Amino acid sequence: MRNLCRIFATLLMGGMFCGFGGAPAANPAEACPLECVLKKMDAAAVSFQTTQADFVFNQYQKVVDETDTQRGTVYYRRSGREIEMMADFKEPDQKFVLYKNGKLQIYQPRIEQVMEYSAGANHEAIESFLVLGFGGSGQDLQKSFDVTYQGEETIDNIATGKLQLIPKNEKTRNNFSQIILWIDLERGISVQQKLIQTQGDYRLAKYSSVKVNGKVNNDIFKLKTTGKTKFVSPRG
Repeated sequence: MRNLCRIFATLLMGGMFCGFGGAPAANPAEACPLECVLKKMDAAAVSFQTTQADFVFNQYQKVVDETDTQRGTVYYRRSGREIEMMADFKEPDQKFVLYKNGKLQIYQPRIEQVMEYSAGANHEAIESFLVLGFGGSGQDLQKSFDVTYQGEETIDNIATGKLQLIPKNEKTRNNFSQIILWIDLERGISVQQKLIQTQGDYRLAKYSSVKVNGKVNNDIFKLKTTGKTKFVSPRG
């Protein structure tokens, strides 16, 4: 589906990752720090099974100079070769976003409706997007982006390496000029992400209470719909 990656970018912090390129060039002065951070991500990717984290999404709109805030909890797990994700939005409105078996479902209990989208040919690209900073490797990151190391920064008392990502894919770059990741230097996972759009809007995602490879119940990755719930599969 042509617009599926845009839907992901709207709902969750990340970007339009439907397109990959070659390896990035690095400034010799920053090669060592960059390589160290990417190796931390590689190590985290090898052992990745599950991740759970509370999130705060701040969406800034430049035209009206306003910021909207969403809060909730996100869950990831590897199931065989597949990646599954559930985002439980608690504020300001309850919403569930489930990615499982190559399908994206957006459930809004207030209106008893589930919007369904098939990943189709974008399956692998979307899964790479889902684990950006949470189980995605540094090597995979370099396939999609020119990566620049921007130094160390402390986020909520956590020492992080700050990475600037410039999308290699032109269509992606026309919508999102850059993505900033703050990678925990100890665990190799993202604790903060910023997606910057070309018109000046951005989305800042902050993660806390991150639990890596803990037990996540199977019920988490199921929508609790009712007999009144309508399932809609829009085209386009």
